[in-house]
Amino acid sequence: MLTEAQVQDFVRNGFVRLDGAVPAEVAARCQDELWLATGYDRADPRTWSDTLVRIGGLATEPFRQAATAPALHQAFDQLVGPGAWMPRAGLGTFPLRFPGPGPAKDAGWHLEASFAGPAGEWRVNLRSRGRALLMLFLFSDVGVHDAPTLVRVGSHLDVPLLLRDHAGDGKEWMALCQQAVPASQHRPVELVTGQLGDVYLCHPFLVHAAQAHHGSVPRFMAQPPLEPVGDIDLDADPPSPVAQAILAGLEQP
Repeated sequence: MLTEAQVQDFVRNGFVRLDGAVPAEVAARCQDELWLATGYDRADPRTWSDTLVRIGGLATEPFRQAATAPALHQAFDQLVGPGAWMPRAGLGTFPLRFPGPGPAKDAGWHLEASFAGPAGEWRVNLRSRGRALLMLFLFSDVGVHDAPTLVRVGSHLDVPLLLRDHAGDGKEWMALCQQAVPASQHRPVELVTGQLGDVYLCHPFLVHAAQAHHGSVPRFMAQPPLEPVGDIDLDADPPSPVAQAILAGLEQP
């Protein structure tokens, strides 16, 4: 269970790390399955032919256990609200980053898209339809040189004002990113580091980016959404911590 201080850190900073949320034995089995999915030989770096391998969703038993870890369900109730989120049957997608030269592939500051518009375009609205949380599951130890995701601390507070004057359909995702990135450039940056089995629970509006891998051990991670039941309720009394952050962002000068 999250402490009150952790909940307030989530509201203020936009993320919280749950150490060991996924039991180490379960996380290790997930890592084994991811290695098999890459087709690479984990003992032979000469076979690691690409610095980025993307794997879709997996719902085998280890990933079902990871997605339904009791510590996570307790935290979902605390951050989103009991009955306000949809249980997951598996995890995905998986951006697996390997050591190698050159800039990171698919990098760049952004926030996650939430739902598809009428023409199939990705969109985001103020009540974060389709996404209650961004979750980052660490399926390897991740140090400062192991391509840890970059997050702008407090950047989720810069997004609500960009969505305030739009109807329920919100904004097209790329257009919103083009505004949110410069709006949050003053924020300090923190690295998503930790150990196998740690999970970061992030506000859906958090601005983040990938970076190149300068270490020696591949970084394995899942980045699934937690889907809400309906839109985030900004009128609840009291509002959930996810809603509190949105309301706090609306009050920024």
